[in-house]
Amino acid sequence: MTETTRKYADFEGLRERAVALRREGMSRRQIRDRLHVDNNDLLNRLLDGEPAPEWTKRPRAKDDVRARARELRLQGMTYDQIQVELGCSKGSISLWVRDLPKPERRRTREESSAIGRRGWEATLQRREAERRAARRSAADEVGAMTGRELFLLGVGLYWAEGSKSKPYRTQERVTFVNSDPGMITVFLTWLRLLGVAQEHLRFHVHIHESADVAAAERYWLSLTGATPSAFGKTSLKKHSPRTNRKNVGDGYRGCLAVRVLKSAELYRRIEGAWCGIVGAAKQADQENRT
Repeated sequence: MTETTRKYADFEGLRERAVALRREGMSRRQIRDRLHVDNNDLLNRLLDGEPAPEWTKRPRAKDDVRARARELRLQGMTYDQIQVELGCSKGSISLWVRDLPKPERRRTREESSAIGRRGWEATLQRREAERRAARRSAADEVGAMTGRELFLLGVGLYWAEGSKSKPYRTQERVTFVNSDPGMITVFLTWLRLLGVAQEHLRFHVHIHESADVAAAERYWLSLTGATPSAFGKTSLKKHSPRTNRKNVGDGYRGCLAVRVLKSAELYRRIEGAWCGIVGAAKQADQENRT
């Protein structure tokens, strides 16, 4: 006799009670709770040979769903349509209806493709509207900038995109190159904040030789508001016919290099300000950590 069985001195008497409860229509859980039998092995022995009451037998819940899926398939529905209708997986649907004939195609491939394109175009339009709304919201959050904010922004902008002196090549001069009109606009505004006169600026366009060079030169001239004499010779990038350029189209205008004449002192000021920004960031980070 096992240790569990010893707990119940009168096993046969306990079995009689369990069988009687089972025949009254009780479930295993109800019998377990009524007799305080916590061991499943012992409960199995007590109910051995006694069938479960009908109400406890779990019906095959998917039988009705399977029958409905087959009915819908015979009506000509696709897997996707049946899935939407019944809320079951397409894998299950495939198993249930794979012996049935496929529904006849109701649209031509061209019609289906056109419907798909319209749906995708609507999705792209919705996404673009969401992007524009997000940009407008973010732009509104910026608001007006103080002179100090513009100064710090310009220092970071230059240190990311401007030329820098190297240990192996000491070259303390301010040169900024970028293809983004907004970056050029902010940089020129920042230079004016620092008191750099327009006559101390020189510009050079860098562009692929296969692009519309003249249009690019006119564009940058208009954006900067400089005189044609402030623009040096345009630098043309040559490439082989096999080159697969991505930067093409009417929006491609190359890059603009902005150079400040006699700018060694300005460069040192920028370098020092950047060191100050790095130090202030470390200090703020340390305070945030404590």
